[in-house]
Amino acid sequence: MRDLQLTGDALSIDDVVDVAHRRARVTLSPDLAERMAPARGVVTDAVNRKAVVYGVTTGFGALADTTIGADDLAKLQVGILRSHAAAVGEPLPAPVVRALLLLRARTLSAGYSGVRVDLPALLLEFLSKDVLPVVPSKGSVGASGDLAQLAHLALPLIGEGLLRAPGDGPEGRPAAEVMAEYGITPIALEPKEGLSLINGTEPMQAVLALAITDAEQLCKVADIACAVSVEALFGTDRAYDERVQVIRPHPGQLASARNLRQLLADSPLLASHRHSDHAVQDSYALRCAPQVHGSARDLIEHCRRVLTIELGSIVDNPVVVRGEDGTGFEVMSTGNFHGQPIAFAADALAMAVAELASIAERRIYRMLDPATSRGLPPFLAPDAGTNSGFMLAQYTAASVVSENKVLCHPASVDTIPTSGNQEDHVSMGWHAVRKAHEVIDNARTVLAIELLCGVQGLDLRSDVAAPGPSTAAVQDRVRSEVPVMIVDRELTPQIEAVRSMLDELVEVAGVTV
Repeated sequence: MRDLQLTGDALSIDDVVDVAHRRARVTLSPDLAERMAPARGVVTDAVNRKAVVYGVTTGFGALADTTIGADDLAKLQVGILRSHAAAVGEPLPAPVVRALLLLRARTLSAGYSGVRVDLPALLLEFLSKDVLPVVPSKGSVGASGDLAQLAHLALPLIGEGLLRAPGDGPEGRPAAEVMAEYGITPIALEPKEGLSLINGTEPMQAVLALAITDAEQLCKVADIACAVSVEALFGTDRAYDERVQVIRPHPGQLASARNLRQLLADSPLLASHRHSDHAVQDSYALRCAPQVHGSARDLIEHCRRVLTIELGSIVDNPVVVRGEDGTGFEVMSTGNFHGQPIAFAADALAMAVAELASIAERRIYRMLDPATSRGLPPFLAPDAGTNSGFMLAQYTAASVVSENKVLCHPASVDTIPTSGNQEDHVSMGWHAVRKAHEVIDNARTVLAIELLCGVQGLDLRSDVAAPGPSTAAVQDRVRSEVPVMIVDRELTPQIEAVRSMLDELVEVAGVTV
């Protein structure tokens, strides 16, 4: 486990993912209170002067023109957490909530929000003890950030809402009860602090960070699955030759082709039919794999760039900035909480991953159909007819590929007015990041099925020649848990077994990019 110090500066996607999966622990920078003090002083001064400052001495959203009296300023901040905790649905998974605690602490600690250091310190205390707020998964339009999710995240800071301690079920327990058990003291909110806890895109950031790293890994898995299918289908590697790849030098395409060359290197199975008439030109699902996989890689890389900018951004509202002449400070309203950049990126990510699954399903089909499999038995069943082999595995792949097409309808082109039409254009970025994860999960299933069928194909070609070293290592790992299927048996456990080892297969195959 590595150590990460929270300074208020930008985080990397790797930082977020490592914290989400408990591979990094986070502490506050010793000088953080000093960094945050000037902005906090501006808020305190505005309250003392009874200045009109949105969310500090006024109501919220459509109630921005309502002035709040001095006696009610503390109630205002508590009230916004309670009133905005309106999310519904299944709780977010623990890794997402851990990432969310980190990201919200980072934004508050950057010195623009005008809050005390106590807030990020308490968020990190929850994180260090793995005592996680229960945050329902539905109810955001991605406008002023993900208001409802952030409100549920913030309620435990004042001893309200629900917390999930290690060993608890996903529904959690009353926050006050859990905090007492773990020696965590709630805080009393001061002006602006409730608003600063709920404004921002951090929930979208957290989900997208995990989705990007998963998608990048699936690109590697797709190259491995394709290489196994090429061998099983008596395909050729000539289309992956560097001489033809460099004349269309998209970075992702070059990387995917390089992987395929490496994976198929020194393959006796490929060599056995290299000069056969049937190997002159393969179907698109084989021949164009670098172009399709590579395009997905390039789009995912774009999503990484967008999120990298976001992880160093200030997405609160209002914010404390330097005066126009560079001296002093002023409080300014902003729209930086709007989730449009993340919404576009998440929709793009879903489309990229959906295509990895779509082309993989076509390779699965070719291995099962004797008209296209170049001599493999129907549905990869040695005794076809009596046995149905992998027939229904292709149905499953086709089903989730079609489901992905529905999920890839862009959320980012939708909007619906909220807050009395004050928030009259919203991003739907929360929908976009959530469905991107569904697409990724479906793609994992399709790639697992392709590998399952491909390895069966390699077994059925064993009388011809052995696969190459890299694909043979993949075959051996799969066969260590999933025996060859000569006689029909239940397919779901086989699919799930391969799904569970996809990340390991990347290491086994030696794919690094």
